[in-house]
Amino acid sequence: MEKKKHAQPTKIKLRKGDLVKVIAGDSKGTQGKIVEVILADGRAIVEGANLVSKHTKPNAATPNGGIIKKEAPIHISNLALVDPKSGKATRVGRKLNDAGKLVRVAKKSGEEIK
Repeated sequence: MEKKKHAQPTKIKLRKGDLVKVIAGDSKGTQGKIVEVILADGRAIVEGANLVSKHTKPNAATPNGGIIKKEAPIHISNLALVDPKSGKATRVGRKLNDAGKLVRVAKKSGEEIK
């Protein structure tokens, strides 16, 4: 199966380490930090969200093998950044700060995202 190649990838406003809330899908309502962003697919792996069961053979790391719960990538359209001020889901904007640097801001509170 060949992966789809888009002419222009969408702008991803979420970064590794951001606290996000899952707003759609089986893990809806789950909050967690972004562990990895996969730019080519427009997906992200979120701590504790979108868990799948992976069957593993016995090896050096897992001598017994068995079923392991693992986070699967989730599309970024199903994620919303958690506002640092209110703790609710918000969109991300960009503004120039006092130093003239472009920074990400939460749309709901106007708070700068670190």
